[in-house]
Amino acid sequence: MSIIKKFLRNFNTWIFLFIVFIFLIPKIREYDKVYIPISQSKFEDLLINNDLSRVTLFTNKNKVEAVSKYSEVKYDSKTGSPSKKLSVIYTFKVPSSAIFNANFRSIEDQKDRSERIGYVVSEKYDIFTIVDNWGSFVFMILLLWFFIRRIGGGKNSQIFSIGNSKATLFDSKNKVSVLFKDVAGLKEAKEEISEVVDFLKDKEKFISFGAKIPKGILLVGSPGTGKTLLAKAVAGEAGVPFFYLSGSDFVEMFVGIGASRVRDLFQKAKEKAPCIIFIDEIDAIGRARGRGSIHGGNDERENTLNSLLVEMDGFSTDSGVIILAATNRPDVLDQALLRPGRFDRQIAIDKPDVLDREEIFEVCIKNLKKISDKVDIKRLAEQTPGFSGADIANICNEAALITARHNSEKIEMKHFNDAIDRIIGGLEKKNKVISLKEKEIVAYHESGHAVSSWFLENSDPLVKVTIVPRGIAALGYAQYLPKEQFIYQEDQMLDKICVCLGGRASEQIIFGKISTGALSDLEEATRIAYNIVSTYGMNSEVGHVSFSRMEKEESFVKPFSEKTSYLIDQEVKKIIDKCYTKVLDLLKSKKKEIEKVAEELLKREVLNKIEFEEIIKSVNLPKEDLSDSNPEVNLE
Repeated sequence: MSIIKKFLRNFNTWIFLFIVFIFLIPKIREYDKVYIPISQSKFEDLLINNDLSRVTLFTNKNKVEAVSKYSEVKYDSKTGSPSKKLSVIYTFKVPSSAIFNANFRSIEDQKDRSERIGYVVSEKYDIFTIVDNWGSFVFMILLLWFFIRRIGGGKNSQIFSIGNSKATLFDSKNKVSVLFKDVAGLKEAKEEISEVVDFLKDKEKFISFGAKIPKGILLVGSPGTGKTLLAKAVAGEAGVPFFYLSGSDFVEMFVGIGASRVRDLFQKAKEKAPCIIFIDEIDAIGRARGRGSIHGGNDERENTLNSLLVEMDGFSTDSGVIILAATNRPDVLDQALLRPGRFDRQIAIDKPDVLDREEIFEVCIKNLKKISDKVDIKRLAEQTPGFSGADIANICNEAALITARHNSEKIEMKHFNDAIDRIIGGLEKKNKVISLKEKEIVAYHESGHAVSSWFLENSDPLVKVTIVPRGIAALGYAQYLPKEQFIYQEDQMLDKICVCLGGRASEQIIFGKISTGALSDLEEATRIAYNIVSTYGMNSEVGHVSFSRMEKEESFVKPFSEKTSYLIDQEVKKIIDKCYTKVLDLLKSKKKEIEKVAEELLKREVLNKIEFEEIIKSVNLPKEDLSDSNPEVNLE
């Protein structure tokens, strides 16, 4: 019984192999024959010399086949001995049967009666001839059919299913196990989106007040902040059918396929209502119409978006289908998609603050084994400002990998610190060959950053400074601990520029020359300066104007004149020159501190906050008090 099932399961394959076998039969059948095309005059010479044993005229093809009395011997290529005799058949075309008959009779009349062989009249219509003539055509048709059966995908593997939705359905049989308790942080987002879950569980509570469930909820946030994870938690908590797909699943090269998949998705969802549809990265199909499209052309993406708009808020408004979507680019979405009635609610998912990061670390560390009791989760949360949930999960995984690589017994705090360095600066290049001169330049460069950040009032506190090469191009770096704040004043931004330029200023003071090592610092300083002038309106000459969003919307045309452009460039240059002069004067007065920090960096390669503070304090201490300072203290 199992053999029959296997045969039926591969029925198409067996049909395909059978056709191939039929196609090869004529070749097998004629394996012991040799066909030699000749002219009619050659045929007449063979007939006169009595070299033929049989002649056949095929009237439907005006073709003659003459069998020779003599066979052709085939020799073995290895031994050289005769291995096989092959029949020799001569073939040629004739203008007509009447002409061939007249010529053949004239030759036969000149021969003795005993030498005449005559000829046979026939028509070539046997099955092998048909296969030989039509086999190639049938073979190509079947080969095309064989691939068409598989081009569509899905269970039926039909090309006509290409317009069907590719959404993955999660229901009672295939339930999502993630719940709200598994999502660390995001308190406000969970409270806001939990209304959807409550409505699906207890409709009457909301309907009694005349309330309607939001039709669409858009999750907006930076990459890695937990938008998809929150959607998974909704699927796990709601207990209703949940359709998941990406915006790119609607994109197809064939015209009309995207719109067809949208209609098919909502048709399936209405059959399962009440239910939830989650579209990840909706900006793939939700871009504002008219941007970058050819006027007069048929834009397939716009057709897909139009179909989505109609399905979300068309004539049939009581479908019981709730749309969840996620994007990290809300600025490019079409306004018709964002209006009330489609996406009624937008939930902003920001990067976690220090308390949320602490919760995320606790959740991620639960999955690790052999954690040391000395691991301080609160301190790790403080050391990772601006990190997303995905970054924190990556740090925990890297810490475990580093522990296994070093054959340690437990995951210690130093392994987490190494993981943070790995994420920020890249992989440590232990085998990178750096000359002593280059290493000295890097040490004084990073010393300039560290010292300037220490003495500038509005700079971020230093965490560590190192000259260990990391990543692709970083020969060293200084790590700071940014404050948890959302508003910056002008003097704070100017001090940031000064810290960026501190490395180059230190090189100028110590060596009297500058190097190419300040490339990334100059890029950051220039970015901050342009934001001061043209984005935040903090420059008195340019005025209280902002061109940032206007430049994004009008990508091919500047939203200001050439005169204003020249003025912006001049003011940016003034700011950077002013900051460079300020940090240069500061570091000239702190030359001893720069030299001391650089000397220690060349010895140890890495200095943490406490070691750095001890070095700075020891510079101005009396000689008898130097013995009390302890620069060897290590937080790790």
